[in-house]
Amino acid sequence: MKIILKETIDTLGIAGAECDVAPGYGRNYLLPQGKAIIATPQNRKVMEQAKAKLELQIAKERKIAEEMADRIKNVICIIKAKVHEEDNLYGSVTTHDIKSSLSSQDITLERRSILLAEPIKAIGEYKVPIRLYKDVEPEITVKVVAEEKEKK
Repeated sequence: MKIILKETIDTLGIAGAECDVAPGYGRNYLLPQGKAIIATPQNRKVMEQAKAKLELQIAKERKIAEEMADRIKNVICIIKAKVHEEDNLYGSVTTHDIKSSLSSQDITLERRSILLAEPIKAIGEYKVPIRLYKDVEPEITVKVVAEEKEKK
């Protein structure tokens, strides 16, 4: 099924791009959500006219993403966690924990934009990429430290 994207979708392309998708994905998700329209000659003409507006919007989104990247590239995210004697964590540090820590520093991100390959299971310092835009991926430093044990 041929569609024209009305907004940028990471897995498909930028707004205004013509894509070929599975019919079910197009009919059941993209079209009802208003994220795409069916690629007909009439819709192609409409999208050509709107292309200049879309390019301005894309440039604006990219600029915002680059400004955000400059703001967060030197951020150090400190997460306290309970540990065993061997400095292994009882649980693991996930994207949810990183998002919560960033929220406390007044940085708001979607959880899916934090590109953590696998949960962190040991104390240490880790570089974690953040996808703000298609090709804007700054790295933040995540420091996992041992939580202070309460004395009884």
